[in-house]
Formats: sequence, C-alpha cells, structure tokens
Amino acid sequence: MGHIGIGVAAITAVLLMTSLLHGQFAGYGIGAPEPNSYSQETPQSPGSPSDDSAPASAGKGSQKVSRGSFVLAPLPISSPALGSGIIPIGAYIFSLSSRDKISPPSVIGAAGLITDNDTRAFAVFDQLFLKRDTYRFTGAFFQGNLNYNLYGTGAVAGNEGLKIPLSQEGSIFFLEALRQLKWNVYVGPRVLTGHSLITLRSDDTLSVPVPPDTGLRTKLVSLGLSIKRDTRSNQFYPQSGSLLGFTSDFFSKTLGSKYSFQSYRATVNKYWSLSPKQVLAYNAFLCATGGQPPFYGNCMYGTNNELRGYEAGRYLDRYMIATQLEYRLGLPKRFGVAAFGGIGGVAHEPIEFLRSSNLLPAVGGGLRFMLSKQHHLNLRVDIAAGKNEYTFSMGVGEAF
Repeated sequence: MGHIGIGVAAITAVLLMTSLLHGQFAGYGIGAPEPNSYSQETPQSPGSPSDDSAPASAGKGSQKVSRGSFVLAPLPISSPALGSGIIPIGAYIFSLSSRDKISPPSVIGAAGLITDNDTRAFAVFDQLFLKRDTYRFTGAFFQGNLNYNLYGTGAVAGNEGLKIPLSQEGSIFFLEALRQLKWNVYVGPRVLTGHSLITLRSDDTLSVPVPPDTGLRTKLVSLGLSIKRDTRSNQFYPQSGSLLGFTSDFFSKTLGSKYSFQSYRATVNKYWSLSPKQVLAYNAFLCATGGQPPFYGNCMYGTNNELRGYEAGRYLDRYMIATQLEYRLGLPKRFGVAAFGGIGGVAHEPIEFLRSSNLLPAVGGGLRFMLSKQHHLNLRVDIAAGKNEYTFSMGVGEAF
C-alpha cells in the first residue's frame, strides 16, 4: 500500500509484505502536510487537478468535491523473493469530518498476496487523522505464509548468492498513536505483537547455516516510540516540504517476547518543485539493531523501497544505510514518468561501510498513472537494476 509499511524489522513476513506493498498507506507513506495547507475544497495545482468524479454543486461557479473515493488495483508481482503472482489492493480515502479542512484524508484498506511459489497472505490497515490533524492513528494486521530464500548475514553472504529456501508462517498486529505538539512535530507510542514459525522448504543443498529457531513457534512483542516532523504539501504526491522520522522498537522477554533486542530507524525525505509538473525527491534511511535479534530482526536491504533493484532480505545485517534521488515528471492524460538512483549498504559494524564491497548501488525508472486526480494518487510501475540483479515492482503511491 503506497507504503503498507509498518516500518518495523521485526518479522520477515511483515518486512517482505512492506516491500511488496511499498509502504503507501501506513508508516512513512502517509503523513500530513503543513497546517492549513490541505483542503479538499481547495483548487488543485496544475500538477494535480481535481477528481473527475467530483459532482458539481447547485451553486453557480462552485464545485463540491466528493468526501471519499475508492482505489482498487490488482497489481501483478514478479519478485525474486516471492515469485510471480498478484497483489489485489483495495482502499477507501476519505475525510473523517467535512468541517475539518486541516487534516489530510484518512485511509482504510486491505491487500492480499498470491504467488506461484505458494506464498499466501493478506493484510488490513488504516491511518486516521483526527481533530485538525492533532491525532494520527496507524494500525495494521497481517497474516500469511511466505516462501523466500535466506542468504545469510552480511554483505559477503549476499554477494556470494548462496541460499537456503525457507517458509515462514505468522501473523502480526501493529498500532501507532501520535499527537501533534508544535512546529509540525508528532510524538507517540507504538506497539507490535505477533508470532512466527519458520521451516525448511527443502534440505537438498544447504549452503547456508540453518537458523537456530527453525521449527520453533516464536513470539515477538515490542513497545516503541515514534517522532516525526512533517511539512509535506501532499501525503500522496509531495511537491514541496519534508518528512523527518525516527522510530525505536524495544523487544523484551519481560513483555513475553522470545528475543530481547532493539531496532532504531531514521528517515529523511525532502521534496523540491522544479515546475508545476516536475518534482525532485530525496530519501535517506538509517537502520541499527542492538541486542540479540533473530535473523529477521536485523536491518534488511530492499524493503520499504530502500533500495529498489534488490531482492528483499538478500542483504541483511546489524546496520544499514541507503540514500536515493528521484526525478518525477507529470505528462498529459494522467501519465507520468520517473527516474531514480541511489546507493547504500549493510554492515556488522559502522566502519565496514568504508569498504567498497559493502556498497550496493541501484538505478532505474518507471511509469506513473494517476488513479485519483482529486488526491494525486499514482499507480507506480518501476524497473530497477542493482549490483547483481534487477527487480520489477508495482505499487499504489510513490516510493517515498
């Protein structure tokens, strides 16, 4: 979902689903613009015209914009991690109060996942904006069975390409509640709870050590904190402003979790309007893990669209950095194009980022089609090339 990204590296299932659905309707994918900058009755800029479906009002020279709109997208998937198949997505974008001209539109929705390697999953999600954007609530529930490959930990393991096939069944519930303070800053708690069962799909060629928790049902529980500063002009297609975010999740045995570890993530997104139809977008991402996490609790490259061009989970370790730049151009008839490039890496210690073998570049481009002119919500199709592979992805909403 433009991001159904929960933004947590707790369970591989959630992370892989996050990378597939591109974090569009949760986590960093949805956020508020500057106060007083968003109104569904405000005329749209030339780059984002009002929705064609908005009915005209009885008054002369005025239009009444629909309070809500549906987005339906059966997205094909061809993933080196999960195989080929389809991701049906349905969402409803709406305003909780017709009198509230400050809050961005709220979103509720659901998504499924079916691929030819017997991966099956579904997720439901919501993000609600209340009382003139004073409160933000994000929730998601995921359940499914994902079949993927484990390459081992570290950049060396990812470069070698040796892997074992795993199957991971599980479910997870996530909730985050934020309150606006001052200067467009939002602070609040987050909680995650779920279970996971990992099994080997085949033991013919075990070129990577089997994870120690294979065959055991694992429960993970965390409490955390989220801090964000959001000045984006539009949460679906920002043309100016920025989004700064920091999250921390603390998994502890005292909470009932099998493992005790910590996960920290920081995101910086910045947007510049070059013209009414040209946008330059920048993204930087940092991840760090402490304690004794399971392998799927580490930082994973290729999830949350950091970066496109890599199989989700092929590169994972204690630390991760990624930075990318994207040029977006609107074309006639609701179409658009984008070109992007970036670099990053994973490491067991921060000093290892200085090694050229740890760096993972990516470059690519894609096509856009505006599903909702009222909200400037795009269908995104991207092809990206990484260090040793390429990926094809589709999503509802921008990558960041």
